[in-house]
Amino acid sequence: MEIVNVLMKRRSEFNRLRGFVDSDFKKLVDMSPDQSTSEQPIHKDQSVQAGQEMSEHETNTVGLEFISHGMNHVEGGWPKDIDHENMEQAIRFRKKAGKNEAYISSILQLGSVMELCIRQNNAIDKYEQYFEDEEEEEENHNAPYAKTMNVLRDPHQVKRTVTSLSWSPDRGRKLAAAYSSVVFQQTSQLSTDSYIWDPTFLSLVGLCLAYWDTRRGCQTVAYSSVEHSHKDPVYKVIWLQSKTGTDAFSASTDGQVLWWDVRKLSEPTERLILDLSKEGNLGRALGGISLEFEITMPTKFMVGTEEGLIISCNRKAKTPAEKIVCTYDGHRGSVYAVQRNPFLPKNFLTVGDWCARIWSEDIKESSIINTKNGVSELMDACWSPVRPSVFFTVKMNGVLDIWDILFNQSDPTLSVKVCDGGLYSIRVEENGRLVACGSEKGEATLLEISSGLSVPQKNEKSLVAAMFERETKREKILMGRQREIRLKERCRSEQSREEEVVREDGEESPQELLARAEKDFYSMVEVELKRRRKGKDLIQGQVVSEDKQT
Repeated sequence: MEIVNVLMKRRSEFNRLRGFVDSDFKKLVDMSPDQSTSEQPIHKDQSVQAGQEMSEHETNTVGLEFISHGMNHVEGGWPKDIDHENMEQAIRFRKKAGKNEAYISSILQLGSVMELCIRQNNAIDKYEQYFEDEEEEEENHNAPYAKTMNVLRDPHQVKRTVTSLSWSPDRGRKLAAAYSSVVFQQTSQLSTDSYIWDPTFLSLVGLCLAYWDTRRGCQTVAYSSVEHSHKDPVYKVIWLQSKTGTDAFSASTDGQVLWWDVRKLSEPTERLILDLSKEGNLGRALGGISLEFEITMPTKFMVGTEEGLIISCNRKAKTPAEKIVCTYDGHRGSVYAVQRNPFLPKNFLTVGDWCARIWSEDIKESSIINTKNGVSELMDACWSPVRPSVFFTVKMNGVLDIWDILFNQSDPTLSVKVCDGGLYSIRVEENGRLVACGSEKGEATLLEISSGLSVPQKNEKSLVAAMFERETKREKILMGRQREIRLKERCRSEQSREEEVVREDGEESPQELLARAEKDFYSMVEVELKRRRKGKDLIQGQVVSEDKQT
């Protein structure tokens, strides 16, 4: 079947609206009114029926989100006695089917239909999106921004600090906030009420762990026992990936990491003491401030300490001493946040003192990227869940900094003054568009950031991975050079010490030195005289031989 009617037209003129141009008017017909009809009006009776009463109101609708994702097709249609994964059987079956007359006739019939569809598709693509690249480029070139959407305030009279935030996994429709006091000996004046928007919530209460389930009401489901809990305040608690969904672990400044099963909070299921000597001495243990757990690495976790160290641990080690794998030293103050990059878990972000640092697991001595030291102390940080190059930090002066390390590593891409007080916590919703910041005045501020900071860029993951790899290699070269310099200095110091020891062992008096110098002088003079005497004898022998020849 062939297409016989062909319409040639430019691509830009398809579905184009009619255009109008200005021109001079042209009178076609001139119809004047009939004056006689205006003197004979027609009277009609008209009635109005009662109309339906209407009211005007507004409603909020839930936005519809579209997601583009791929689909995996499974090969099928093979006979039961044929294993399509076996290459020999598949080739043998294809050859046999290709010789079948019914198969050949079916292919010939389908070929004409397919040819027609291909020609129609080649004529015009009705699904083509015009100016899509231009719109994306224009949107990406817009200046980044962040606007405040809402502020959730602590309704209690004495305001408590928002020390922790957590978005629910159902597209960020709920936000859970944990309130506590950061002022010493002020807990007696504070309310014990919690304001949580999450169906299941695990929190910390003083030295113990508490578990809530809002499906059972507002009362606490269970508490951990005081004698088996932490001895200092609990600073971080994280749910673990498990079959039951009831496992969690916590960190405290008492130097312990405890694992729990919320079905039985009477005692922890496992315990780790953060003693770097690996002797399990609680008196020498380092206090834990922050925790990190990545579900793709179920056996690994990291602990940020008060002393500025980041401890990498392995939960499945055979002995408690083997659970502490290594440490990373780079901060001069408490490490308030530790988080792995969700796209590149080999690299992780830490916040402590006045800067943020990005580390690689391969280098323990120093970070591969770090921000400049600022005036205000950094209290929390997190990665963007949608962009591997973007992370967020909050400061004690109430400023939120958004960093894009592909664009600039020395200065933040966007800085926003969120509040007058200090910011203590931050979390980003899973779509990357909403950011929640918790302040010391009990305010949880919700901000919406621009699409340039929340929409993944082309080849962003590969570019960030290449940058991390380049910085890691550079840091390894620098560390190797420093080790060589230290080794040479050590060799020089050892050599100088050996020379000093030799001099001390063979030390001579001034008289002995003078006598040895005099002896060396006379021996040199004697050698020189012998050399000259020998040369004179040779000259005389040559003269005598010449006289005899003449």
